[in-house]
Amino acid sequence: MRLVKLQSRCVAVCAGVLVGLSLIAACSSPQTTQTPQEPAATVFEGARVIVGDGTAPIENGTIVVRDTQIVQVGPAGQVQVPDGATRVDLSGKTVMPAILDAHVHLRSQMRETLIEDLQRRAYYGVVAAISMGQDQGDVPYQVRSEVMPNTARFLTAGRGITAPEPGRTEVPFWVSTEAEARAAVQDNAKRKVDIIKIWVDDRDNKFKKLTPELYGAVIDEAHKNGLRVTAHLYELTDAKGLLKAGLDAFAHGVRDRDIDEEFVAMYKQRPEVILVPNLPNRGVATDLSWVSDTVAAGQLQKLQAAAAKDDPEAQKLFGIQARNLAKLNAAGVKIAMGTDGNTPYGPHLEMADMVAAGMSPHDVIVAATRNSAEVMRLTDLGTVAAGKSADFIVLDANPIDDITNTRRINAVYLRGAAVDRAGLRSKWMGQGTN
Repeated sequence: MRLVKLQSRCVAVCAGVLVGLSLIAACSSPQTTQTPQEPAATVFEGARVIVGDGTAPIENGTIVVRDTQIVQVGPAGQVQVPDGATRVDLSGKTVMPAILDAHVHLRSQMRETLIEDLQRRAYYGVVAAISMGQDQGDVPYQVRSEVMPNTARFLTAGRGITAPEPGRTEVPFWVSTEAEARAAVQDNAKRKVDIIKIWVDDRDNKFKKLTPELYGAVIDEAHKNGLRVTAHLYELTDAKGLLKAGLDAFAHGVRDRDIDEEFVAMYKQRPEVILVPNLPNRGVATDLSWVSDTVAAGQLQKLQAAAAKDDPEAQKLFGIQARNLAKLNAAGVKIAMGTDGNTPYGPHLEMADMVAAGMSPHDVIVAATRNSAEVMRLTDLGTVAAGKSADFIVLDANPIDDITNTRRINAVYLRGAAVDRAGLRSKWMGQGTN
């Protein structure tokens, strides 16, 4: 009997607890699960879209962007425009991928100057640039890790590697032994550089250049550390030796002579090796008036005076490298684009030079976008395609008709946001410097 009473009390207590919990639940706010809203879409309509992969342009294309990413690209009528999207009319315009410069030397000692160099590139439609071997200290790596508005991305080869060159910059590692060569690679590897840069050049017989034993040790140690190696070079004999040693990219083309069939055949055996030709000045009179909105009048006058006359010796040097580029391009070698210096608008000059060397404008655009992104291993850049970062240039004319139309920039979009070109222009011209 006692057991029955205890059980009854337990039932009553449990029932009371359940009633109380029910009352609490009834008085509590209802719990609802909300699906996070997608960022609002922006739709760019009506432009000719150069994808950047060599395929035919999309006429009357539509690009859908959400936040920083392209989510759809295609002909009008084949792309579904999201409800509530902001629509941007680009009728009569041409869109191409933002440019990547696979060989620069920027002012990387100070944060302010490095960011300014990257903003100047963004102004001219460059989304990323890799500095080749003259960066030391922490600033380059700090800036590399940041994403800033109106600013191109930055990559670095850290401190390059060369034989001793007294009187020249001491930022690169000077190496004379295999042990020093491997130690230089290891130091860069600790910094997580984006690529290893070497110089194989005697500088007009002024210095001893890296020997095959030394650059072979660099390449071997780099590969052991998961890094690629690119080379500054001048002579055909060194280009052949570097290919044999396993080099990953050329930071210049051969410059001392016309390449031979042996070199072409060697290159075909290494189709993964990318060439960044870095063509020299063509040596012909050049009009630079198109940069007047970012270069102060006095400085532009000096630049224009230097570029206003023909230079037969420069034409000869350009001719060698132009023929070599044309031959390798015809052989199917993968070509990228770099400018070797710190001229923000330089990619537009280089692309015109590549066309003058015999490449088609469309091939040059692929070189300056998709292929350069491959050199820099920036897989979200290089083409106007779904899944890629929304980085593209809006042009007032078609660069496939005339490569100099890449200079007729209407707008630049980086990571889905329009670069404030007017604000940057006002800041720079107010400084009175270029």
